[in-house]
Amino acid sequence: MESITKQTEKNLVLRRLLKYLTIVVGSAIYAVGFQFFMFPNSIVSGGIVGISMIINHFTNWPVGVMTIIMNIPLFAVAWRYFGLDFLIGSLVGMALSSAFVDLFALTGIVLTNDPMLASIIGGVIKGFGLGIVYIVGATTGGVDIVAKFLRRKNPHINFGTLILIIDAVIIAAYAVILNKYESAMYSVIAMFVVSKVIDLVLYGIDNSCICYIISEKSQELIDNIISGTMHRGVTILNGEGAYSHQQKQVIMCVIKRTQIAELRKLIRIVDERAFFIVTDAKNVFGNGFENIAEVK
Repeated sequence: MESITKQTEKNLVLRRLLKYLTIVVGSAIYAVGFQFFMFPNSIVSGGIVGISMIINHFTNWPVGVMTIIMNIPLFAVAWRYFGLDFLIGSLVGMALSSAFVDLFALTGIVLTNDPMLASIIGGVIKGFGLGIVYIVGATTGGVDIVAKFLRRKNPHINFGTLILIIDAVIIAAYAVILNKYESAMYSVIAMFVVSKVIDLVLYGIDNSCICYIISEKSQELIDNIISGTMHRGVTILNGEGAYSHQQKQVIMCVIKRTQIAELRKLIRIVDERAFFIVTDAKNVFGNGFENIAEVK
């Protein structure tokens, strides 16, 4: 019993170490996208960092330091609603990303002077870094906390979409205050790229499909789908033809996109006259797909 307890504690420590190592890596990648691509081309990052960039324009105060100061009240709210573990993880993410930004600024490295390249490549790198941080349940502070709170109230909206909406408001403010409308346009492109990459990291590529099959040989198809090479579950829906009023079985199954050709071949062999409908599934949770216990 004691050895089991020690093993459990060891696993817990390893999971925590892996979590914070992931935050370190994600924060560093985020800072690379921001400092080496976006900041030198006056592309607003959005969020608290975007506000810091506006202040930096007038004062030359370090963006990282201002980001930490403005995050203090947001972390107070995060502690109350999301708990200590989230607070510590996000504090680490915010501190590291801010430190990496100011550290990389000392190098003076600018990887491109093309705003379009900076928007796209910088957006991909920054979004990938943020996605890595988010996937372990932490944030880099700022509007990430606001977005997490809003998603708690509106779980049907993707995390990246919420960040995009909030950042759009800050980018608009940047354009009006500094009269940099062209930079703001590039910033919109960058923020769109960032949000899409974040969603890609968090939710993966949309690679599942829902299939509906109406056939006179439904039982043969069901047997092949369940026990054949596909090994997928099937749900039988009761349907009725609107014209003929005949009762029919509608087969519904969820498959991977790579299995569509295999299922189409099976249907062609069993019943060429079958009606076959394929639709995209945004997220699929359950056996053979994503684990519903993994909250993102």
